[in-house]
Amino acid sequence: MKIIITLLVLGLSANAFAGQLLVSVDEMNASNNAKPPFTAKSVAPKDAPLIELSAPKLSAPVSSPTPIELKFQPTPPSAVKPETFKVLYGSFEIDITKRILNVAKVSEAGVNVQEASLPKGKHKLLMVVDDTSGAEETRLLNLRLSDMELIKNLMEFIVYKYR
Repeated sequence: MKIIITLLVLGLSANAFAGQLLVSVDEMNASNNAKPPFTAKSVAPKDAPLIELSAPKLSAPVSSPTPIELKFQPTPPSAVKPETFKVLYGSFEIDITKRILNVAKVSEAGVNVQEASLPKGKHKLLMVVDDTSGAEETRLLNLRLSDMELIKNLMEFIVYKYR
């Protein structure tokens, strides 16, 4: 039992320091426990640019760190204005744009985050971008990060310990 508890602590601490987290565990928990804000149902403007998620694939839980790749598709003759890209986190819509920009490349083509580090659990990211005609697109991304890193650390320790 003592070994398993040690493994869990080692796994959590290794995962927590694998990279700078984009959001803290406290921010994630507060957001997940908050009631969803009232939002009016609306339709995006017809000529707004599209934000498409290329990675990760959301058909299964995602492990952290994970690459995040977004592609922007403007409606001609407009072009996407990358300087307007914004990311709001969770139910409280915490602006984490600066944190994303520290680890990502944003261009007219899209956004590429090589390794997004988030604590395990549920995450909601609201992404916003404008184009040169003033149209705004928003895209909601819901992620569920699994315990795969913890399991991987546990397995590596067991293999090492009992060789």
